[in-house]
Amino acid sequence: MIAATPRLSQFDPGCADWRRALADAIRDPLELCAQLELDPAQLSLAEAASRAFPLLAPRKFVARMRRGDPRDPLLLQVLPQRAEDLETEGFSVDPVGDRASCHGAGVLRKYHGRALLIATGACAIHCRYCFRRSFPYAENLAAQQGWASALTAVREDTSLSEVILSGGDPLTLSDRRLEQLSTALQDVAHIQRLRIHTRMPVVLPERVDTGLLGWLRSMPRLQVIMVLHVNHAREIDHGVAQACHALRATGATLLNQSVLLAGVNDSTDALAELSEALFAAGVLPYYLHLLDKVAGASHFDVPETRALGLHRELLARLPGYLVPRLVREIAGAASKTPVVVGGSNEPEWLPVP
Repeated sequence: MIAATPRLSQFDPGCADWRRALADAIRDPLELCAQLELDPAQLSLAEAASRAFPLLAPRKFVARMRRGDPRDPLLLQVLPQRAEDLETEGFSVDPVGDRASCHGAGVLRKYHGRALLIATGACAIHCRYCFRRSFPYAENLAAQQGWASALTAVREDTSLSEVILSGGDPLTLSDRRLEQLSTALQDVAHIQRLRIHTRMPVVLPERVDTGLLGWLRSMPRLQVIMVLHVNHAREIDHGVAQACHALRATGATLLNQSVLLAGVNDSTDALAELSEALFAAGVLPYYLHLLDKVAGASHFDVPETRALGLHRELLARLPGYLVPRLVREIAGAASKTPVVVGGSNEPEWLPVP
């Protein structure tokens, strides 16, 4: 049953300040093991990987993990493992060609009509399969100097109709800094849509407070699309569902993109349960990505033939609007590339917009 749309007061920052929750996130693998009643000696913890890409997991996200289960699908997404230290052919630090797409000022241009702004390098959680885990954020941040350089690039390119906020996670920025950008974008006539890619409402639902909801309502001219990132149904608890309904009540369109991850969601049951849980929370399944082949994540890779089989089984089990498009990102391609039998570039199925 879909929960009732919550009152804004339920997300008042005075009740649960997201900044405090983020500051209190677990950063020590041994503390994470203690919280989950796991013996560190039974886990393949990676000291080198932990130093290069530290553990970061909010406590409310950890609370959704199963105690005593070293194969918990939420735990595997954040736990630094020795497999990350392996060098695997075909896996690199920039698997999707982000660096070649940088045009200065934190602006990436890959696809026609869209500009992606690297808002920040900060996240509320460190996903071990992140394709930007080695991205040079220090030299590529769009939010610097009040977004000035990034906004100049957007104003000058009249072919653009959509601005995409990414990172890191743009919702780690303050409402004030987000408002600086949206206020300026509303004055750029050729920009019609603002798309926000975020994991914050999922891993830290406290972020969906009165300030954020007010900001989303403050853009009457722009269509707002929020693309969440959920990989497993157990990431969506009551608090996350409430946050999603509150976001949707602002008029924002909510979509989800997942990554197909070995040991996490590589079964028809897991993917079907995820789609059902998303839709119950008011979120439309949108993309199911094959793993971006980033160095350190090869243990998450699912073979393409297996992915195609899972996708066919989903199509047979679920109504079409609950089946995300199976895609991969290829550096230099003009769009996300549908993964279909025979490798055709024509999608076998298109979701409801």
